[in-house]
Amino acid sequence: MNQRKKTKYVHEGRYVAEVEVALLEDDTGWSPYLSIEDANKLDDVREALRQRDLQSAAKYGRIYELRPVVNQ
Repeated sequence: MNQRKKTKYVHEGRYVAEVEVALLEDDTGWSPYLSIEDANKLDDVREALRQRDLQSAAKYGRIYELRPVVNQ
């Protein structure tokens, strides 16, 4: 089994979290896939962003705020 690092972006509302996870690769038809821990990490980040708990979300990676560049 091989694993490689991948940056995943979790978008919720006006926030985006940049979270590093490991993709697991093997000879099965399910490859590549996330470990349960990394899948739960992404779920936790999404829930923290949904509740606007930026401190909790920031434990897992960088947090960005999205803003419109041009108002119409």
